[in-house]
Parts: sequence; structure tokens; C-alpha cells
Amino acid sequence: MAGTDIIDFSSGPIVRNILAYTFPLLLGNLFQQLYNAADTLIVGNFLGSDALAAVSSSGSLIFMMVGFFNGLAVGAGVVISRAYGAGDGERLEKAVYSDIAFGLAAGAIITAFAVAFTRHILIWISTPSDLLPISASYFRVYSAGIFFSVMYNVLMGIMNALGDSRHPLYYLIISSAVNIVLDIVFIGAFGWGVWSAAFATIISQAASSLLCLIRLIRGDGGISIRLRSISIDKAGLGEIIRFGLPSGLQNSIVGFANTVIQSSVNTFPAAAIAGFGVYAKIEGFVLLPITSFSLALTTFVAQVSGSGNRERLLKGAVEGMAMNIVVAEAAGALLFIFAPFIVGLFSSDPEVIGYGTRQARIEAFFYFLVAISHGSAGMLRGVGKAFVPMLVLLVSWCLVRVAFVTAALFFHHDIMIVYAAYPITWAVSSAFFASYIFRKSWLR
Repeated sequence: MAGTDIIDFSSGPIVRNILAYTFPLLLGNLFQQLYNAADTLIVGNFLGSDALAAVSSSGSLIFMMVGFFNGLAVGAGVVISRAYGAGDGERLEKAVYSDIAFGLAAGAIITAFAVAFTRHILIWISTPSDLLPISASYFRVYSAGIFFSVMYNVLMGIMNALGDSRHPLYYLIISSAVNIVLDIVFIGAFGWGVWSAAFATIISQAASSLLCLIRLIRGDGGISIRLRSISIDKAGLGEIIRFGLPSGLQNSIVGFANTVIQSSVNTFPAAAIAGFGVYAKIEGFVLLPITSFSLALTTFVAQVSGSGNRERLLKGAVEGMAMNIVVAEAAGALLFIFAPFIVGLFSSDPEVIGYGTRQARIEAFFYFLVAISHGSAGMLRGVGKAFVPMLVLLVSWCLVRVAFVTAALFFHHDIMIVYAAYPITWAVSSAFFASYIFRKSWLR
């Protein structure tokens, strides 16, 4: 059933299969992060700190809006992987078509909402009044292309769930190159404003979505879709929602919490806002191996549980988690050493560099906790227990984090409190996950 580009996790060497799946996924996520960071880097160097702060202030907001649908895509991936692992072609088709149809509808709705309420949303997150005009120009244009972001994640999720992590990599390389070139042309050559960085992102995301769709239509990725057959099957959508709703709610709630944190950061000077935003982009790169191994664990566990091989499932879970932790700490060590240089790539302002470097060095050696949390969540989603990671991350990364930051800033208005909140809440979530996973109740 598997083609040359499809990895079947139900047989073969476990570590080699996980690495073969993870490496192109990691590179693909790297290029996706590159074109996300390109806006920040080019805006910071060409348009200055205020424009950089304007772009940075909307990052968590964008994640909050698209996170729900991306979480549903993860749930769809679990359904697709399990159907593929079990050799159930009918269930596989229903899941794929329902996933695409829902993505089309949801993407259109969220795009219309974000464009219509741009200014209100930015005011809600306490965007400084002097940054509001340029923040609105960037966010409104970006919002107009959220549809393509949703559809890319849906289509890429289908391909990854079938074991094909190579072609999403190829398409992201193309998309990243398009975005970076257009950023340089629009801002550097044409002298357009910050909004043009968002316009470049729209074009690149549309290109990657189209390439994914063409491959699925051609039938080269484990399934051949027919556009006229795209519709919502009630049973298929119900299964996707059952697996994906907890992940979607988790993403939205974590995104909401990060937006609340961003509103607290927005009470500090523009250099602090810019430094916080720059670090968020850098952290995105550091988290790439963690999220890639975690998605590999989700796909591995989903496929193997579909085939019913419990011994292989446990062995792969342990080996995958170990690799995740080791790589996370290595990435954190590199960040600690090179933080001033990396932050300096985004801005030459010494204040911005100082803020970003301090945050990086506070959090750098705690990424093993993120690996434990994301890896555990990935395994639990793979066996259909997506409610558990939703609950754990809701409590630790949302309630505890927001309560800690809000209360601590009330007594002492210092940005270091915000920086410290992240490793503290990573530790809380890791403790919850470890206690659950070690009981092995997640296998029942």
C-alpha cells in the first residue's frame, strides 16, 4: 500500500523509520519558520524598531485564530493514519474529503472575521496607540490570506498522516524562497510599508497550498482525491472532531493565553515588545526538532495502534521520546551560546538585542521540558486520547501561566517575570504528563 515516498511505521526498523520521517518534516518546518521569520527580519532591518514591534505584537494573535483549525487538522491526521495503518480505504477517503471540505469552510469564515475586526482585535490586546496604524495595516493584509494558511495545514496534514513528509518539505522550500524574495523586493526595492511583508506571505502560502493539492489530485501520495467528491461525511467529520476538537481547543486556549501575555508585554517599551517578538521567532526555530519528533510520534503511534502491535508501540514511544529530549537540549545549548548574535540579525537596536538575549538565556536549558510535554501529547493523540493533553496544557500553559504573570506583574512590573513564566509552566505540564504516561493507562 505504501509508495516509495510513504513510510509504513507498522514494520521495519523503528529508529530508522522515525528519523526518515522526522528529518524531512524538520526541514519542512524549518523552511516554514524561515518564511515566518523573514517578515520579522527584513522589517526590523529595513523599517526599524517600531515596525518590528508592530509585526511582533500580532504573532500570538495569529496563532490563536488559526490554532483551532490546525488542531483539528492534527485530529484528522490521527484518523487518516489509523485508517491507513488498518488498510481501511473507505474510512480513509471519508476522512480526507471531510477534512478538506471543513478546511475550505472554516478558512473562509476565519478570514472574513479577521479582516472585518482587525482594529478591534488589536485594541483588545492593548496594542500601543502609536503602533496601532502600522499594526493594523500588517494584520489586516495578513488576515486576508489566513484561508491559505488553514488550507496548507490541512493538505500538509493529510500528506504527513499518510507517511509522506518529503513532499511537504519540497513545497515549503519553494514557498520560503518565494516569500523571502518577495519581502526583499516589496520592502527593500519598492520601499513599500510593513503591510507588504504580509502580502508576500499570502502569495507564498497560496503557492504551497496549490502544490499540495496538485500532488493529492495526481494520486502520488497514497490517495487520489477528486475535487467533485469533496464533501462532508457526517461519520467522517464526527470522527475528526472527536479526535481533533481537544487539540483544536488546546491550540486556541494556549493561543488565547499567549495573547493575554502579549497584552501584558505591550505595556512595556517598544524595544521590549520587539525583543519579545524576536525571541518568539527564534524560539520557533529551536522548537522545530521538538515539534517534528512529536508529530512523528503521533503518526507512529497512530499507525502502529491501528495495526495492533502493542510491543512495537511501546518500544517506538520510548526511543522517539529519548531522541526528542536529547535534540531539544542540544538546540537549547546552541541558543544560549549564540543568542546575542542571532537576536542581532533581526535588529541592530542594542535595547532590542538586550531584551531578546535575556529571555533566550533564561529559557535555553529548559527545552527538555517542552520535549517531554509535546512528545507525551503527541503519543496520547496517536492513541486517540487527545482530551488529556488538552486538559494538561489548559491548566499549566494557560491558567497557571496567566495567573502567575498577572499576579506577579501587579506587585512588580518587570519583564523578567514574563520570561520566567515559561520554564515554570513547562515544568508543571511535564510533571502531569510524566505521571500519566508512566502508569501506562494511556494504552487502554
